Amino acid sequence: MRLRLALAILTGSVFLPQPAFAAEGLNGAGMSILWALPFAGMLLSIATGPLLYPHLWEHHYGKFAAFWAACTIIPLYLFAGTGPATDALLHALLHEYMPFILLLLALFTIAGGIWLEGNLRGTPATNTILLGIGTVLASFIGTTGASMVLIRPVLRANDDRNHNVHVIVFFIFLVSNIGGVLTPLGDPPLFVGFLKGVDFFWTPQHLFPEMLVCVGILLVLFFLMDWYLHHREEREEHPFDFTPDSPLALHGKINLLLIALVIAAILMSAYWKPGITFTLYTVELPLQDLVRDAVFVIATLLSLWLTPKTCREGNGFEWGPIVEVAKLFVAIFICIVPVIAILHAGLDGALAPLVSLVGKGDHANNIAYFWVTGALSSFLDNAPTYLVFFELAGGDPKVLMTTFASTLAAISAGAVFMGANTYIGNAPNFMVYAIARRGGVAMPSFFGYMIWSGLILLPLFVLITVLFFR
Repeated sequence: MRLRLALAILTGSVFLPQPAFAAEGLNGAGMSILWALPFAGMLLSIATGPLLYPHLWEHHYGKFAAFWAACTIIPLYLFAGTGPATDALLHALLHEYMPFILLLLALFTIAGGIWLEGNLRGTPATNTILLGIGTVLASFIGTTGASMVLIRPVLRANDDRNHNVHVIVFFIFLVSNIGGVLTPLGDPPLFVGFLKGVDFFWTPQHLFPEMLVCVGILLVLFFLMDWYLHHREEREEHPFDFTPDSPLALHGKINLLLIALVIAAILMSAYWKPGITFTLYTVELPLQDLVRDAVFVIATLLSLWLTPKTCREGNGFEWGPIVEVAKLFVAIFICIVPVIAILHAGLDGALAPLVSLVGKGDHANNIAYFWVTGALSSFLDNAPTYLVFFELAGGDPKVLMTTFASTLAAISAGAVFMGANTYIGNAPNFMVYAIARRGGVAMPSFFGYMIWSGLILLPLFVLITVLFFR
């Protein structure tokens, strides 16, 4: 009994150095930095698992997620009390996680039913056009959806090339990352921003110039590099082409209508405000949000029902990636709850040094927001990283969309663009890497890829900083 009492006192002194919970919820000003350890541990597990202990991670990632979530939930209930803890957790799960994962599920399922059959010859012009199409698609069916739809056609088009690594590297740059910056559908961090109140059309209006510069420079650079290598290959012996040229045919067209349905549901939730809410415990759920989420589920089921089985077989569709995302992100959204409370405390909280570095309001350092958000998004998941810096900048979407629009643009661009810096910066990166390796492409190692991104992307991001975030 004394031992349990001593452990409780010790645990309390670690997590709760001073009274940290007000009756109405979490008071971040009184919370120790150690409350952020489960969040940091969760992100570190995601970053290191697939690389350092892939077999263990593949079979037990759900247990890792459950462990870190428990490290947040149990102390919250012990020291915050049942009411505030339940309120904070339900708010994170119902307002943020549920619509987030339902949208990803819908886009993942719908995109998996769009099959581009046939083969083209991987000339510099053809490859550049395919990358350009994928870049545009990424903003409407998500970076994961666009990557999964186009990676196999791109591989087939270049399977008789001696030099094709650069094609996949630029594919990751453009289709799996930068192309997703134009709408909340494109990349998870932008949809998190939409859920926090950022207008659907704010993103294309304020991030189009940054995207245009990045995409324009990368496509020109890719074409020149591909033209040089293709010209050099004319004097070399080519491998046997197992996928000869054949006409392209698009199957699963019904899914294009379902994507339009998903977009319509998101716009509806943003502009239709009937004023009807339902309450679960203390969490209010507006009718428009419930209808939107229901449409996501209906669109998913319709895609499964209406899409021919051959389409998913042609795409190599499997449920593993979305199941992994669902398990990991429920833990992320739970573990981030105390971190958000600390950030709301500003200079009075345990993360005051970070607040001082990037600033807030009139003192916001947009260069710091772009690079620090981007640096963390290169190694950690970019959706929770975006959320952290969104809250750090004040967390008020109306203010961030207007008075401090450049700050929100810096956070958004950093989270999306710099996910391309490593294989683990954004979910589709590693999926594309794995598919390309199975397809016979000699993909660079983790650090080898970082040499590519360091030489190509970092100078580009310096230019973006000078042009837009000074």
